[in-house]
Amino acid sequence: MIKAPIPQDEQARLDALLRMGLLDTPPEERFDHITKEAVKRFNVMLSSITLVDKDREWFKSYCGIPINKEGPRDISFCAHVLKEAEVFVIEDTTKDPRFIDNPYVIGPPFIRFYAGVALHESLTNQPIGVFCIKDNKPHNFNEQDVSDLLNFAKLAEKELNSKEPT
Repeated sequence: MIKAPIPQDEQARLDALLRMGLLDTPPEERFDHITKEAVKRFNVMLSSITLVDKDREWFKSYCGIPINKEGPRDISFCAHVLKEAEVFVIEDTTKDPRFIDNPYVIGPPFIRFYAGVALHESLTNQPIGVFCIKDNKPHNFNEQDVSDLLNFAKLAEKELNSKEPT
């Protein structure tokens, strides 16, 4: 397994994340609606709006199989996406050296497919999290899928940056 690199501007990224005030807040329908729709659209086991903190990934929203509310950053798929300019897709995790022996691939929930888009804080444009989908079987991801995932991510990013109270 290859751990995700820590961005050079990690402190600025973490400052932006903390400034948003969303970590460890209760679930909200405005986020849950997006993850529910993504699970339906892509027919996957899980969709999440994930915030990447210093040592953990924390799920502001998720829909699908039951999961812990957070996980270690060092084995996180989402931590790899923070510096990606486009959609990050792994059609089959068992064929990708970054993830082939990841605990989430070789053990529950046995992730075989992952696609994610970095979410940014609007003031500084720092990546603070990821909108992603995951499944326990490989998927082919076409241009329409990429476009739809980007649209879901835009909705999630808009909600993360809105001033609506939690």
